[in-house]
Amino acid sequence: MKKYLIFRTDRVGDFLLSLSLIKIIKINDPEVEITVIASERNFKYVKTFDEIKNVIVLKNNFLSKIKLIIDLRRIKYDAIIIHDGKNRSRFISFFLKFKKRVVCFTNLIDTQLDIIKKVCEKINLNFSYKCLDFLDSRNHNFVNIPFIKYIHLHFDEKWEYNKYIKKYTNIEPNENELVSFINNIISKDKKLIITTGKKLPKILNNIKNKINKENVHIFTNQSLLEIEHIVFNCDLLITCHGWISHIASSKKIRQIDIIDNLYPYNKWTSHFRNYTSINRESFDILSKKIINLV
Repeated sequence: MKKYLIFRTDRVGDFLLSLSLIKIIKINDPEVEITVIASERNFKYVKTFDEIKNVIVLKNNFLSKIKLIIDLRRIKYDAIIIHDGKNRSRFISFFLKFKKRVVCFTNLIDTQLDIIKKVCEKINLNFSYKCLDFLDSRNHNFVNIPFIKYIHLHFDEKWEYNKYIKKYTNIEPNENELVSFINNIISKDKKLIITTGKKLPKILNNIKNKINKENVHIFTNQSLLEIEHIVFNCDLLITCHGWISHIASSKKIRQIDIIDNLYPYNKWTSHFRNYTSINRESFDILSKKIINLV
């Protein structure tokens, strides 16, 4: 049985790119054993995927790296892929036993899908666009969704100016603007589900008594798997670009993705399906553009 080791010691969205690569590996050899070196940020989520045999968390300290080297040196891998391109991952992999070792780097030209194609060439795998359907085997019906047909608004910290990248355009709404935006969505005979990041934004807590609960439901304290399930069943996702954007694309869910033109998002989204992006602007302008696309 062939053994592959993949380093993905960063965020959840980055891991989902590696899941496309894992899909290709499994298409080429269904019996292959895959181990992922994860970060503390994505470890729990990575462990939910049956395609991965082992998940090992890497803590970013010297002793953790040395211990990991000692543990992993017991195995000779057919291929080691440093998909995160991190120095820590390259350092650890250098001391391991392998037939082939591939280090991935983000550059000014290649898209993330281009990088995956190059990995396939280097380790003699046949590339397949089926890799874009990396969540097709996912099954989670444990979330009680109050609506059958609905729009999904993922309102996380990226909508809040003081909690996100300051050089990006401020899109944070005030309470009246957000209530008006929600009402404009449901006025189109649409139901709306709102999910958040780790914490419920203060503005959502403030407006929860100002919205029509028959048409709008706000989820709180939801897990990543719960959000995944909500995306799977929606008609449209509205979000600021992040891991959830990859989820929608993998299931061909129509999405409106809010991005900032200071960042070359096309390198990460060129392979997205059923996808529309719009630039960050003041909320009064942005909300009108979204409503016109709904």
